[in-house]
Amino acid sequence: MKKNRHMRMRDVKAPPVIDIEAEWPKVQPRNTDEKKESAINRFSFVLNGSLVKLLSNLRLSLTLRIALHYAGQLLRSTIGMLLVAMAALVISQVPAVIDAIDVLSLIQPEDGINYSQAQLEGLPVTTAYVAENEYTGDFDSFMERLSFSMSGLRADDRTYQIRIYANTAQGGLIAIFPLKSFLYMATILFWTLLCFDLYRVGYFLSHRNKLNNKVLKPITDMAETAATLSASNLSDRISVDGTKNELKDLALVFNGMLDRIELSYNSQKQFVSDASHELRTPIAVIQGYAGMLERWGKTDKEILDEGITAISQEASSMKELVERLLFLARHDKKTMLLEMEDFNPLEVMSEVTREAKLLSAVHRFELSPAQNAKINGDKSMIKQLMRILVDNAIKYTPADGAITLGVKCDSKSCILSVNDTGAGISIGELPKVFDRFYRCDEARQSQTSGHGLGLSIARIIVVAHGGKLKVRSKVGAGTTFSVSLPLVP
Repeated sequence: MKKNRHMRMRDVKAPPVIDIEAEWPKVQPRNTDEKKESAINRFSFVLNGSLVKLLSNLRLSLTLRIALHYAGQLLRSTIGMLLVAMAALVISQVPAVIDAIDVLSLIQPEDGINYSQAQLEGLPVTTAYVAENEYTGDFDSFMERLSFSMSGLRADDRTYQIRIYANTAQGGLIAIFPLKSFLYMATILFWTLLCFDLYRVGYFLSHRNKLNNKVLKPITDMAETAATLSASNLSDRISVDGTKNELKDLALVFNGMLDRIELSYNSQKQFVSDASHELRTPIAVIQGYAGMLERWGKTDKEILDEGITAISQEASSMKELVERLLFLARHDKKTMLLEMEDFNPLEVMSEVTREAKLLSAVHRFELSPAQNAKINGDKSMIKQLMRILVDNAIKYTPADGAITLGVKCDSKSCILSVNDTGAGISIGELPKVFDRFYRCDEARQSQTSGHGLGLSIARIIVVAHGGKLKVRSKVGAGTTFSVSLPLVP
């Protein structure tokens, strides 16, 4: 492929050379105005880019942003308030206009058309006269009256006025009302409302710290708590006193998260401490026997055999502990993989029963009941699970005791059980038997070997298969572990 590509590249001819000067006309130099305009455009682009970059990098506090937001909302409402206030002011002038029209309708003009100043005295009217044309009550007439009223807003003396037409018993009446006092009141009202809103905006912005102290204090507490959190003070929590609604819920959620983190950290710390303690004992034994072999084992065959046997046993125990710790670590990291398949659990229980008889000749083992079934799961994991339960029964069952394994089914589940006639577990210790590194008092007193990880691993295997692990026990009578796994449909 490379050879062909190179060959194709050699076959391509070079493109013809184009004479730029011959093909294109020479560009004429720009005049001074174009240069100035281009410089202004470049400056405006640079200034705009700088402002955008500055504003994007500007970090404002949450309280200031909230204050600016609601200040903007307040200013936006000012226009509506002004319009409503103006409408109210106009409506307040309607009674005076109606009264003036009623008074004029009762007076006859001096010359039959125009009212004299003496007749208009005391009325908010500068001029009044009888109209030549009368308007009807239809829509077109209404629009003509409205146009007529608005057409003379600006008087010759640069004052503002409005012409009002009214139908009276004497015919159409036109009264001209000056707007000087109305505009004066409207101006005072406008600037009063605007200044008051600006004062409220300024007061709101200047007292934003009150918003921070009263409303946003839980957020500040969260930031301070998160900034000071470490392994030494994981028990610190956010105070929810004085908080309400969503901020209180947020503080409670944050405290719940801290509870889970503290529990996880303490569990991990306890796990490391327990693992170190369990590993320290076999290492100390191996070191002790190694020292003894170094001093006397070279010449004493009995000491040599004892040391080799002890070191082998402790190494096997430590290997088992490390394997179980790795299993728990894979589970905690969610990296444990299951090879799922359909199989008959009776086969697994039969194998475990045969192996148990070889491991302990002082106990009586029996597989009863023994029903055939089919489940879906990891066969090796299920076998490890049953080995853990049988090994646990062997440890806590005295010699000549009976250990019974069983396989039975109901409509939806297959139940695998291990029953022993051992010492049993007290009611107070039953909830703790599945905890890591936990060993009941009876096990500690009898010095039974074990690390307290078997039952926790058993529970992990059962949960991974979507099943349930139950334990029933009575002190002096024995213990029964039951594993319920879903049947294959």
